[in-house]
Amino acid sequence: MPTPQSLRSEIIAFCQANADEAIVKKYSRYFKEDYDAYGLTYPLYEAKVKSIMSDPGIDLPFVLKTSRLLIPGTKYEETSFALGMVKALKKNYTPETFEEIGYWFSIGIRNWAHTDSLCSEILSVFLLKNIISYKDMSSWRTSSNKFQRRAVPVALIKLMKEREDHREFFPFIEPLMMDPAREVHQGLGWFLREAWKKQPLPVEEFLLKWKDTAPRLIFQYATEKMTPEQKERFRRAK
Repeated sequence: MPTPQSLRSEIIAFCQANADEAIVKKYSRYFKEDYDAYGLTYPLYEAKVKSIMSDPGIDLPFVLKTSRLLIPGTKYEETSFALGMVKALKKNYTPETFEEIGYWFSIGIRNWAHTDSLCSEILSVFLLKNIISYKDMSSWRTSSNKFQRRAVPVALIKLMKEREDHREFFPFIEPLMMDPAREVHQGLGWFLREAWKKQPLPVEEFLLKWKDTAPRLIFQYATEKMTPEQKERFRRAK
């Protein structure tokens, strides 16, 4: 049976043995922040996660301990392995698991890709299965980590799609509408665009309320699927 330390060492050795600088170069253009990676292909990553999780001794507490060692690492794939292993154990999530995942932002979640993967593949499970309420993310809205703030609207997307009326989410995301970070603007716009596709009128009312004050990038994303005539309504007054 491995220890968290030995599993971390095994994962890093695997990444080093399969590093590919061409892959690093290929994906670096998607990141404004530094992209420090080994350059592991997705099929190799996926196969390694599957191999690790086939060990019957690998349970959620063990994976969470290993994740605490992986996530502070600067290489992109180290956090990816933590996400992949935790995703594989979604049947075992508890409110305490959510609290532990929230802690990750203070030790190493540092880019949009890991944030969005965490939201769509892990945090959405907590919300859809009612393990937590979305209001349990209240403190995330004032986090010093901009990616934890981004996670608030992005994590709500799948839950919103399951609700008949998504207006209940607007007061919750409203404190973020004047956030200074571009990544948060993108997350808010993404949520509002998906909400508009499902139920346009409430989203349009919300956007009209903020059109003269909130950052324009939110509107760029939120109105992406609108016609030019529809977008015109949300231009900032001169």
